Amino acid sequence: MNEANVPGAQDTIYLCNFRVSVEGEWLCLKELDDVDYNNIDNFPEPRTPSPIEPLFIVRDPGLIERRNLVNISKLIVKELIETSVKYGRMLDSDSMPLQHFFIVLEHVLRHGLRPKKGLLGPKKELWDILQTVEKLTAEAQDITASVRDLPTVKTAMGRARAWLRLALMQKKLGDYLKVLVDHKDDILSDYYEPDALLMSEEIIVIVGLLLGLNVIDCNLCVKEEDLDCQQGVIDFSLYLRNACPVNCSGSSIENDPDLENMTAVLDQKNYIEELNRHLTATVGNLQAKVEALTTTNALMKEDLEISKSNLYALMEENANLKAKLSSVNSSAHIEETTKGTKDVKDENDPMKKEMEQLKQQLDAEKKQKQDAMKELHLQLCLKNEMEVAMKLLEKDIHDKQDTITSLRCQLDDIKVINIEMYKKLQECEEELTQKGEMVSRLQAKTSQIGQLLSSLQKHNHLLRDPPPKTEKSKKKLCLQECENSLKHKTELITKLEAKTVTMSDALEKLDAKYKVCDKERQSAFDTMKQESVQVSKQEGKLKVEQEWRMSLQNSMEKDREKISQLQQENSQLKAVSMKYVTLQEEHFQLQTQFRDLERTLEEVGAQLSMSKLQIEDLKESASQARSDAQWVDDKQASKCHACAREFTLARRKHHCRNCGEIFCNACSDNTMPMPSSAKPERVCDTCHLMLMNRYSVVS
Repeated sequence: MNEANVPGAQDTIYLCNFRVSVEGEWLCLKELDDVDYNNIDNFPEPRTPSPIEPLFIVRDPGLIERRNLVNISKLIVKELIETSVKYGRMLDSDSMPLQHFFIVLEHVLRHGLRPKKGLLGPKKELWDILQTVEKLTAEAQDITASVRDLPTVKTAMGRARAWLRLALMQKKLGDYLKVLVDHKDDILSDYYEPDALLMSEEIIVIVGLLLGLNVIDCNLCVKEEDLDCQQGVIDFSLYLRNACPVNCSGSSIENDPDLENMTAVLDQKNYIEELNRHLTATVGNLQAKVEALTTTNALMKEDLEISKSNLYALMEENANLKAKLSSVNSSAHIEETTKGTKDVKDENDPMKKEMEQLKQQLDAEKKQKQDAMKELHLQLCLKNEMEVAMKLLEKDIHDKQDTITSLRCQLDDIKVINIEMYKKLQECEEELTQKGEMVSRLQAKTSQIGQLLSSLQKHNHLLRDPPPKTEKSKKKLCLQECENSLKHKTELITKLEAKTVTMSDALEKLDAKYKVCDKERQSAFDTMKQESVQVSKQEGKLKVEQEWRMSLQNSMEKDREKISQLQQENSQLKAVSMKYVTLQEEHFQLQTQFRDLERTLEEVGAQLSMSKLQIEDLKESASQARSDAQWVDDKQASKCHACAREFTLARRKHHCRNCGEIFCNACSDNTMPMPSSAKPERVCDTCHLMLMNRYSVVS
C-alpha cells in the first residue's frame, strides 16, 4: 500500500467502522467491531520529512469531527437525491433519508456552539442564530413569523427544527446558510468557537450540497410532528452499499423509458418554475420603476406649483419690503440729522461724490437689468419647452405601462397554455397506456382463438375420415356443430381484426396528437423567449428614458436657480432705483434742515456758554465746602451734631461723608452719589439738601 493511499483508507475504515447515534446534545459514534485493527504493524512506518501526516498519530479532534460531519452529510444528501428520483422528486416527512438529513444538519449547525457564560448567563441557542437571517434577507421574514406563531412548538430547539423544514420546502435553505456564512465575522463569531464547522472553510461544501437540494419538492407537515422531542438514531447500513447492485439498478433505471420521460417532464417543470421566478422578478422591478416614475412625476408637478406660489408670495413680500424700506430710510435719515448736526457739515461734500457714483451705478444697473430681462425671456422659453418634453415623457410612460400590462396578460396566457399542454400530455400518456393494455389483451385473445381453430381443424379432419355406418347420424350432427362453431369463430376473428385495425389507427392518431402537442409546447417556449426578449428591450428603453428624464430634471433645476437669481437681481435693481429717488429727495430736505440747524446751533451755543459758567461756579463752591469739612474723631463726639442726643448702645454713631461730622441714624439716613466713590454714600440732612440743590442746578 502506498503512503498517499493510506490516509484515505484509514478515513474510509474510520467511517465504516462506526455507527452514529444521538445522546443528549452530542452526535456519538459507536464501534461496530467489524474491522480488525490487529494488523496495524503491517503498515509502513511514516518518514519524518514526508509532508503526508503519519498514520495513527493523534490528530486534531475538531478537524476529525468536521471531516466526519462533511462526509456524513455527503452520504445522506446523495441518498436523499437518489430516493427522490425514485418517487418523482417528491418527498414527505415519512422518508427515512429526509429524517436523517435533518438530524445531521442539526448537528452541523450546533457544532462548536459556545456554552453559556456562568450560571446566570444566557444560553446560546440555534434559534437565536436563525432569527438573525430575517434581518439579512427579507425572504426569511415569512417563515420566521410562521414559526413564532406555531402552537405545537414550545422550545427554542423545536422552533429551529421547524425553521429548517420550512426553509427546505421554500428551496432557500442553502441561500440562507450562505448568507450566514458571509456574515460569520459579524454574527457567527459571537455564537461559535473558532474551530466550529460554520467558522471553517469546509462549510462551503455543505452549502453546495444544500443548494443541490433545490431540485427536490418536499411536502412536510410541521404541525403534526413533535419537534420538541429528541431526534432518533441514524443507521449507516442504509448508506454503505456494494458497487454491483447500485450499478445494476442504475442501468435498469437508466434503460426505463418511463423514468426518462418522467425526468424530462420534471426538468421542464423546474425550468418553467425558474422562468416564472425570473419573470415575476422582472415584472416586480418594472412595477417598482413605474411607481417610482409616477411618484417623481407627481412630485415634480407639486414642486412646480409650490415654486409658482412661492414666486407670487415673494413678489408681494418684495413690494411690502420696499414700502417699509422707504419709511425706515426716511425716519433713519431724520434721526441722523437731528443727532449729528455737526457731522452734516463735514459730510456735505462726500454726499455729492456719492450721488455721482450712484448715478453711474444706476446706469450700469439699468444695462444689467436689460440683459437680465433678455435672459429671463430665454429661460421662460426653455421652461415651456421643458414642460412640453415632460408631457411627451408622461405619454411615453403611459404607453410603456400599457405594453407592460399587455406583456403580463400574454405571460398569463402562456402559463395557462403550458398548464393545458401538460394536462394534455398526461392524458395522452394515460390513453397510450390504456391502448397498450387493450392491444395486449387482444393479442392474448387472438392466440386463444388460434389454438381453438387448430383444435377444430383437427377434429374436422377426424370427422371427414370414413367412420363406421352405425355412427353416421352422430357424426353428421357433430359436423354441423363444428361448422357452426367455425362460422362463429371466423366472425369473431374478423371482428377482432377490425378492432386491431381501429386500435392501430387510434394509436397513430394519438402519436400525431402527441407530436402536435410537442410542437405547440415548443412554440409556447419560443413565444416565452420572445416575450422575455421584448421585456428586456422595454427595460432598456425605460432606462434610457429615465436617464433622459433625469437630465431634463437637472436642467430644470438649473433653470429655476437662474430664474431665482435673475429675479433677485431685478428686485435689487428696483430697490437701488428707489433708493436713488429717495436720496435725491432727502438731499433737498437735508439742505433745508441744515440751514435750520445752523440757526438752532447758534442759540444752543449761547445757552451752553451760560451753563458752563454756572458749572464752574458750582465746582468752586463744592471745592470750598470740601476744604472746610473736617473728619471728626469718634472719641470727641458724645452727642449728635444735629439733634444733640447722646449716643448709647442702641443709638450708634454715623459719619457724614460730605462734612465729616458725627450724627445719629435718624439725622443721617440719606444717601447721595459722591465723587470720591462709585457707590452712593451716607450724608446728613443738611448736606443732602445742599447736594440736591446743586445737582438740580447742574442738570
